[in-house]
Amino acid sequence: QVQLVESGGGLVQAGGSLRLSCAPSGSIFTPNTMAWYRQAPGKQRELVATITSGGSTNYSDSVKGRFTISRENAKNTVYLQMNSLKPVDAAVYYCNVVRTGSFAYDYWGQGTQVTVSS
Repeated sequence: QVQLVESGGGLVQAGGSLRLSCAPSGSIFTPNTMAWYRQAPGKQRELVATITSGGSTNYSDSVKGRFTISRENAKNTVYLQMNSLKPVDAAVYYCNVVRTGSFAYDYWGQGTQVTVSS
């Protein structure tokens, strides 16, 4: 069973930056969509950003202009560059990769904690 391995979370001061990474533990067929979600305590999981196999991106309004999602297709790895972090960005961040059609799958990472101090 393939697992998604996340890294890059941690504690940062408000205004700082972090870069999250998410890579599969084994070989997978190229995902169609790669995404980052986050979940703060007591809140529902929310979509932060997505990127398609063609490189099209989409962001939630709350992170637009501050976060950048990217992917490295050769490694099936997805990144989230987070700049100008705010205390409200603190959450557990999860990556999600989805492939539809042949050899379909829907994998989730284990989550990585992001803490932003004011």
